[in-house]
Amino acid sequence: MKNIVVTGNKGPRVRSDCEVRLELRSGGGIIINLESKVKAMYGNSITNLYREGLDYFGIKNAVLDIDDSGALPFVHMARLEAAVKSLIKTDKNWLPPLLEKNIYSSARNRFRFSRLYLPGNTPSMMLNAGLHSPDGIILDLEDSVAPAKKHEARFLVRNALRQVDFYGAERMVRINQGEKGYEDLQYVLPHNVNLILVPKCESGEQIREVAKRAENILDQNNITGDLFFMPIIESAMGVEKAFEIASSVKNVVAIAIGLEDYTADLGVQRTNEGKESLFARMRLVNAAKAARVQPIDSVFSDVSDMEALRTTAMISKSYGFEGMGCIHPRQIQVIKAAFAPEKDELNKALEIVKAFREAEEKGLGVVSIGSKMIDPPVVHRAMRIIELAEKLNLIPGETDNN
Repeated sequence: MKNIVVTGNKGPRVRSDCEVRLELRSGGGIIINLESKVKAMYGNSITNLYREGLDYFGIKNAVLDIDDSGALPFVHMARLEAAVKSLIKTDKNWLPPLLEKNIYSSARNRFRFSRLYLPGNTPSMMLNAGLHSPDGIILDLEDSVAPAKKHEARFLVRNALRQVDFYGAERMVRINQGEKGYEDLQYVLPHNVNLILVPKCESGEQIREVAKRAENILDQNNITGDLFFMPIIESAMGVEKAFEIASSVKNVVAIAIGLEDYTADLGVQRTNEGKESLFARMRLVNAAKAARVQPIDSVFSDVSDMEALRTTAMISKSYGFEGMGCIHPRQIQVIKAAFAPEKDELNKALEIVKAFREAEEKGLGVVSIGSKMIDPPVVHRAMRIIELAEKLNLIPGETDNN
């Protein structure tokens, strides 16, 4: 039977994390060895926290070595719980308080222009991500987490959902594929997740199975409210099944394309110009629009080339995409600006909404600008353009369209 385990991370470039080495023994009580740059100020509180945690899980004899690089309490306890549950069976969960400011829901048609991927086993990247104002923050349990670290990442992501301030960003988690993904749901769904990203989708059945498992977990925890899904299409088969996937369950609100895996599946090199993926991207946009969900473009992998990112984002918008993924905070504002309404687009939207308001006041059932009839979907889109412009402070002062 295994009696030693190591969780967490340490090293010269590691921040806001810790490495925990837990050894269970048959006697000798609890021995805690702490290495930390903040030991002089916080050493007693850190060791007391670990003693409390060990006692909570019923561990009476152990040696615990901690190498701390400034971890917050929720990180310390995630690392300890992952270590404990690698060595013993227990139904107990050490849950930090859920911040009241994190208790908010999402909406089907909210803007998802920028979503920031954060590795699920790297706490330093999570702590201030919301300050960069992405539309969504993705705590990633899939590709950014090494296979050997996936178990411990679940505890960290769970605790981060409860303790990290998301500043109103949509709270997203990307789960793993198959059975690992179903297990991920057990860890994250009870902690106010707004949206689940499902990777490498190739059929509607995949989404239906995830949705069924999620519903069972929510019911077991007496959780009400909407949980949304964003399938990610990353293969030739996924592209062929795009509409089936987009329309698989009612709570799919968007579908995204992952071009790194898609181009690898084709056996071609991904380029900034994107000619090799044009068919797939347009196929995905058409499927999303037909299913009345948002099409979301892939991430742009060169975090140093802002001009190429800006060009790619503007092309993406012209294709009909309604957002992109981000792998670095500096990409967020570039993407938001590219997807923001252009001046002529905004002026047209203001004109449409003004005509709609005037028609309402006069009791008219038909809205028109000049000789052109304006359909309700056009009015709705104009209102959303204005809403976005207001969020981005593109409309100075007050308008008569609020």
